[in-house]
Amino acid sequence: MIPTLWAPWRMQYIVGSRSAGCILCEKVKEGEDAKNLILARGPFAYVLVNIYPYSSGHLMIAPYRHLECLGKLSAEETSEMMAWASKSERILGDAFHAEGFNIGLNIGKVAGAGIDDHVHMHVVPRWSGDTNFMPVLGETKVIPEYLEETYAKLLPYYQAD
Repeated sequence: MIPTLWAPWRMQYIVGSRSAGCILCEKVKEGEDAKNLILARGPFAYVLVNIYPYSSGHLMIAPYRHLECLGKLSAEETSEMMAWASKSERILGDAFHAEGFNIGLNIGKVAGAGIDDHVHMHVVPRWSGDTNFMPVLGETKVIPEYLEETYAKLLPYYQAD
């Protein structure tokens, strides 16, 4: 018998319409932070829940300006992105009891960037034994909670500071 795995939030990606513009630019301009899973905003950059996460609590940090590489960021944008990464590491440790983190950037499509024309940083919480047979044998990732639940769990931490 083949097991059934449910990931209902993925259906929106499968059947949903695609925007011709930049998702990171569009969502932040809408001003609907809860709908767009935006956790925090600073003067130069913002933090949001990744809607296609590698693990629960997978966050992205992006500058407001639409730039394709680190070399075009201002010192203020670079500094704020790193400050958000540091704060996010602490928050994910507290909220999800993460034991480690992958923090990084994929710059350019050939480097694995899904959004290759708007630089952004990933903060991915990790736990001992979190890599299992599912991605290897089933080509499937299992995320144990809805993205809106992740957002609701993390939001108070970002609002507290």
